[in-house]
Amino acid sequence: MKHYFSRISIMCLAVLFGGVLAGTSAAETKNPNIADKKELVIKRGYSEEASNCIECHAKETPGIIESWKLGKMGHAGVSCYDCHMVEKKSPMAGQCKGIKGTRTFISPMVSSKTCSRCHPVEVEQFLKSGHADLSRKAVYDTEKAGGVLVKLQWHNEGAAFMGNEKGSPSNTAPQTSGCQMCHGSEVQVGPDKKPIKSSWPAGVGTKYPDGSVGTCTACHTRHKFSIAEARKPEACASCHLGPDHPDIEIYIESKHGQMFQTKGEHWEWDSAPGTWQPGDYTAPTCAVCHMSGIGKLQTTHNVNDRLKWDLMHKKSEIRSGVRGDGVKGDKLMRKVCVNCHGPSHTDATMETLDNSVALYNLYWDGAVKMKEELKAKGLLKKDPWRDGYQELMYYLWHHTGRRARQGSAMNGPDYAHWHGFFQMFQVYKDMQDIYEWRIKNNKIEDLSTVMSSGPL
Repeated sequence: MKHYFSRISIMCLAVLFGGVLAGTSAAETKNPNIADKKELVIKRGYSEEASNCIECHAKETPGIIESWKLGKMGHAGVSCYDCHMVEKKSPMAGQCKGIKGTRTFISPMVSSKTCSRCHPVEVEQFLKSGHADLSRKAVYDTEKAGGVLVKLQWHNEGAAFMGNEKGSPSNTAPQTSGCQMCHGSEVQVGPDKKPIKSSWPAGVGTKYPDGSVGTCTACHTRHKFSIAEARKPEACASCHLGPDHPDIEIYIESKHGQMFQTKGEHWEWDSAPGTWQPGDYTAPTCAVCHMSGIGKLQTTHNVNDRLKWDLMHKKSEIRSGVRGDGVKGDKLMRKVCVNCHGPSHTDATMETLDNSVALYNLYWDGAVKMKEELKAKGLLKKDPWRDGYQELMYYLWHHTGRRARQGSAMNGPDYAHWHGFFQMFQVYKDMQDIYEWRIKNNKIEDLSTVMSSGPL
């Protein structure tokens, strides 16, 4: 273990306990073993290996060192070596030019497993959350009908259907430039143990060659690891935005977001973990509601903990199993709200979400019923992206339906209404027309009537 801890090595510090502890027996002291010593010397500083890393990178990558110096890692004396050093037998063990031929092995990749040495509770919580395995599997689970990775990213977006070679750099560009940057990847390494095929860097649910999962720097940006940055909504906005889950847009539209925009620069962002409470801020951010310690709640890195409904999938259900405990989550989220709102306000907000979920599920059930009848009669195309009904059904769920539900959950009225339910009924009526035409004529229309990329 001596390789991992470079900053403080206890060796000898001249402390004459005979004078300091005169008249006090070893049994009476709090530290009898130390009291028995005639002298104790503590040498502070970095090991030779750690110092070499710092000095080299100060020249080669000065921006990294400057960020590190300004952060709490630098203040605590946690060095490059402490986080990047790996055992020689690690599947990620390599050597940069500065340590070629030495017995030191490092990896540019740092997973949550490394962070767990100092932050075990946080990592344990994180690994149970939707930010870990669930995030990556959303796009990498090839067991589900070929998976999004193969069918959507490679075959369609990557133009394999046009003859573009599957697995080629241009074919995988949608994956490497888009999906994996948020969801994470499965890192591949070459003979030199460095990442290949653009499989790294990647997002929060990344799986590394040593089997570890999770990229803490998705939120705690390296190498400063600012707690203030992780608490601001912009940290979440890197991934939680856009036509399918416009969470940052919804937040900015809400009253909470309005207060953040007008007053946020005056808030106290650097309070110690567990002490960041109302007063430090006058409205919640994403972190306050979903993660931070507030009132009687402890800080958690499991972002599923305080959620009741699954608002992301095709039909909303109360969370259970690996997706959390929705009954418990509802109670925990209410404990967040009561720090600033009375029970009437909180109850009304939660009831609005429940009603919105019920309405969305009504639409979805109707769409599923029509699709099943079309399928039974052979009136669906094999390629859903060439089939007007199936394409619209995707937008009913993945775009308009998500926006309606999440807008309701986070008090974003424009997204709940105009970008949500208003577009949902239009999409649904178009689906009805396609369904009725196919049933009446017992055939599929020659050309899809869906000519756009879907509702904006």
